[in-house]
Amino acid sequence: MSLPALPPDYPKFLSELKTQIRETQVRAALAVNSELVVLYWRIGRSILQQEQQQGWGAKVVTHLAADLRAAFPDMTGFSPRNLRYMKSFAEAWTDETILQQVVAQIPWGHNVRLLDQINDPTEREWYVRQTIENGWSRNVLVAQVESGLYQRQGRAVSNFARTLPAPQSELAQQILKDPYTFDFLSLGLEAQERDLEQGLLDHVRAFLLELGKGFALVGSQYHLEIGGQDYYLDLVFYHLKLRCFVIIDLKMGEFKPEYSGKMSFYLAAADDLLRHPTDHPSIGLILCKTQNRIVSEYALRNLHQPIGVAEWQLTRALPAELRRNLPTTEELEAALGSNSDQL
Repeated sequence: MSLPALPPDYPKFLSELKTQIRETQVRAALAVNSELVVLYWRIGRSILQQEQQQGWGAKVVTHLAADLRAAFPDMTGFSPRNLRYMKSFAEAWTDETILQQVVAQIPWGHNVRLLDQINDPTEREWYVRQTIENGWSRNVLVAQVESGLYQRQGRAVSNFARTLPAPQSELAQQILKDPYTFDFLSLGLEAQERDLEQGLLDHVRAFLLELGKGFALVGSQYHLEIGGQDYYLDLVFYHLKLRCFVIIDLKMGEFKPEYSGKMSFYLAAADDLLRHPTDHPSIGLILCKTQNRIVSEYALRNLHQPIGVAEWQLTRALPAELRRNLPTTEELEAALGSNSDQL
């Protein structure tokens, strides 16, 4: 028996229904996560209060974990280790309003990583809010913490405060970092700007993650014809939140004042040739291997186009403890010298 003919608008109806179901599933999952995080916080707070008021020790918490697992065999998360995390969680977040409105919006695993890696409450809350805004997975969050994103965000030298209106200038400053970390690249000692650019394009997903949310790649070696002459912009992006073009000029060496004049020229041309009437003024970012921040500030001071200057690095600096355990250059040279004498 054949099925009756379906109405013409049935496929659209089915598609909309599927979308509603998926959205409801997502909301339900988020609600479950939020309730679980709040529950863990309350358990941690109760344990903390008992330790402070009744002098509970580690053995009591271990016994509590066993009793909870016996009472709720279908629930995971009641190990002694996780109960200790719950207690630390309650110690870290004392304001229940912030907990419910912000912290509970990210998964428990994210919160555990933040407890492990960050002691400062302000920095920890910043990462929570960034995770919510950018939808970071746990691995991406860990990578951003390890790269020191909190310390790098908004640190680029710029003239935005003078060249952009207040809301735009503040947002533009916050999207720029210093330094940018390109630890996904492998460049030789003889590498040129073109090699750096190609490496970033070959790893465009990692590059966009490092740039931050909102950047859309428009093109590389973007051609502009100005006064009958050909010019090529290293990288051109459009920022969806700033509603403007962002032009990036890549440099392998130290920042030089003349780079800002060249960028000013590019921005003037881009505003005339690329910018839509509803777009904000284009922004320039000069990425150099090193910079003297005082020189950069002087170079940007009297320019009318919004420009930022930041460094890029291939690897993050080694932790101080690890640096102390590594041999110095002199020690390496002495060791190599003694080995060569034995040959």
